[in-house]
Amino acid sequence: MSGSNPVDIFDARALAARRRRALALGPETFLLDRVAEDLADRLGAVKRRFETAADLGTPTPALREALAGADMIGRLFAFGPAERVDVDAVIDPEVLPFAPESLDLVVSALALQTVNDLPGALAQIRRALRPDGLLLAAFFGSGTLMELREAFAIAESDTLGGVSPRVAPFADLRDLGGLLQRAGLALPVTDVDRVVVRYGDPLALLHDLRRMGAANPLAHRRRAPLLRKTLMRLFEVYAERFADPDGRLRATFEIAWVSGWAPHESQQKPLRPGSAKTRLADALKVPEGKLPGGD
Repeated sequence: MSGSNPVDIFDARALAARRRRALALGPETFLLDRVAEDLADRLGAVKRRFETAADLGTPTPALREALAGADMIGRLFAFGPAERVDVDAVIDPEVLPFAPESLDLVVSALALQTVNDLPGALAQIRRALRPDGLLLAAFFGSGTLMELREAFAIAESDTLGGVSPRVAPFADLRDLGGLLQRAGLALPVTDVDRVVVRYGDPLALLHDLRRMGAANPLAHRRRAPLLRKTLMRLFEVYAERFADPDGRLRATFEIAWVSGWAPHESQQKPLRPGSAKTRLADALKVPEGKLPGGD
């Protein structure tokens, strides 16, 4: 993705600039480190070996380090942004370089949520997986920074008379499940991990977001500098609405987990309608006509 076009949600150049700034400031990696460790644990519960694996887009080496030496992985290749110095190849997440059926495993940590064509990216991953290959990825979910989103909306409305997009919209968990199925992945599973981080003031949160490379990446964001009166109102609203009894402020990060398999004949398949050999009444051990909710 070389830039942004009018239909893009995310600005590719802005994303790259924010990653570079994060490296210059000293990156804040506590969320990525947590996700990488969790992904390694989840993968360890899968009792099989993946000979060829790809780390797709993870912005730091955290995932490669968490999976280093893992017995279930033969070779792990890292494909990521130019700002990540240890990648095997720099990629455009909109156009993946993988040959069909070339990978046994694709993993990704907090990277794919800013892909403009996520359905297309998932379809490309599906084509790259060998039969019975696995995709396991973590995204920022729709509840991420919900406090900051609300506080910004109120502050801008009060001081500017209107609202602009200040916090990126991320996919809902149910939408992600549907996208996995649409891409042709079998046995899709989704779940969510909500991480609540507490800050002394909103400025500390905004500083952390810059050091994560996660400041506003929207293509249609307001380009004018944030006015002091808006920033001060933001602080007031955040403290009024999202403070704990000790005065510290909550910030929610929603980690949406998804997994899906390239179809294979060995996988479980749903029964055909009408093929059940046991009546529901027999399975529940109740007389016919006495099913729960019946007359």
